[in-house]
Amino acid sequence: MFFLYNAILLLASQIVKILALFSPKIKLFVEGRKDVFKTLASVINPIDQTIWFHAASLGEFEQGLPVMEKIKLQFPNHKIILTFFSPSGYEVLKNNTVADVTVYLPLDTKSNAKQFIKLVHPEMVFFIKYEFWPNYLNELKKRSQSIGTSIYLISGIFRKNQAFFKWYGGFYRKALKTFDYFFVQNESSKILLQELGYQNVKISGDTRFDRVVSILERDNSLDFIDQFENNKTTIVIGSSWPKDESLLVNFINNHNADVKFIIAPHTIKTDQIQELKNSITKKTILFSEKENTDLSNYDVLIVDTIGILTKIYSYADIAYVGGGFGNPGVHNILEPATFGIPIVVGQNYSHFAEATALINLEGCISISNQNELDNALNNLISNEDIRHEKGHICETFVQMNKGATDIILRYISNN
Repeated sequence: MFFLYNAILLLASQIVKILALFSPKIKLFVEGRKDVFKTLASVINPIDQTIWFHAASLGEFEQGLPVMEKIKLQFPNHKIILTFFSPSGYEVLKNNTVADVTVYLPLDTKSNAKQFIKLVHPEMVFFIKYEFWPNYLNELKKRSQSIGTSIYLISGIFRKNQAFFKWYGGFYRKALKTFDYFFVQNESSKILLQELGYQNVKISGDTRFDRVVSILERDNSLDFIDQFENNKTTIVIGSSWPKDESLLVNFINNHNADVKFIIAPHTIKTDQIQELKNSITKKTILFSEKENTDLSNYDVLIVDTIGILTKIYSYADIAYVGGGFGNPGVHNILEPATFGIPIVVGQNYSHFAEATALINLEGCISISNQNELDNALNNLISNEDIRHEKGHICETFVQMNKGATDIILRYISNN
């Protein structure tokens, strides 16, 4: 099976080069990996002490960030190496200030894994949530056996449908032996690992809660949002997709109450942004058009930039988080939740434990059609007590689930 895995990977590496000719995203995926080893060699010296964090994409980075920040404080003389698999993570965060060097993770071939581990020579390794690359794990295991590298999984999630628990997943199960310790989010993940014979596992929870709680400690003010919302009831629509927007635009166009709407789409391509703007009949302005304009005169603000949605949530009275009509489902609801805001989402949320929990607690409302969206938003707009009650549920839920980072750091400090 391992031979077949490597053969398929080599074939896939050639296929993506062809696909890169037709897809800008895949082109980034391919082009971004060309100079990884050269970059690493220019930044890391053989005598450097290093710690490696790997995140699949942006969401996993957010989960790992609280641990990364504390590790950096605890080991100030070590260089932090951060890798991404996806362009949607790397392209957004390639200039972050937490890591000493940020690169794409080369594809999981034997030669790539061997060269990468030789250049990085990490003392500690943190894989975030998932992404288990057998060749990298094999090389890390060799290094661990000879030098003592420590390898951890943080905020791990295991599900019965993963390859580890299938008849054909033997080489994946074997790769798990590389980890010194598993820090998982929930009881079911712990039980699944124990069924495979792993006792080196602890329920730490999800480090994303620590990440969003820390947001409250920073300055979240934005002058242009202050001017736009002008003390009016404000609905923030974050990470919206076209299906979300089709329902929300209908609501906006037919709603007569004095409410402000801020839309931060998941995709900010110019043609899609313009199409969205043209579909709205209320007075609408883009973030890119805001200079020298009295924003208080507008009803809808479309944010055609990235990186400020979290701060914008701090101004919301109600949040709608997009993605719930697609696959795998709804985007991050913890950012608005930490500000104590009632949340509305689409129907696809079952893959996300925090969304499922908040819907069960009734701090978050799931909708599946126009009528349900209209009823949910109208009820929240017209009833301030309900808004505060659901917002309090969200805020309390976040506060009660923080602490995963401290659990992880305590273990590392004592071992």
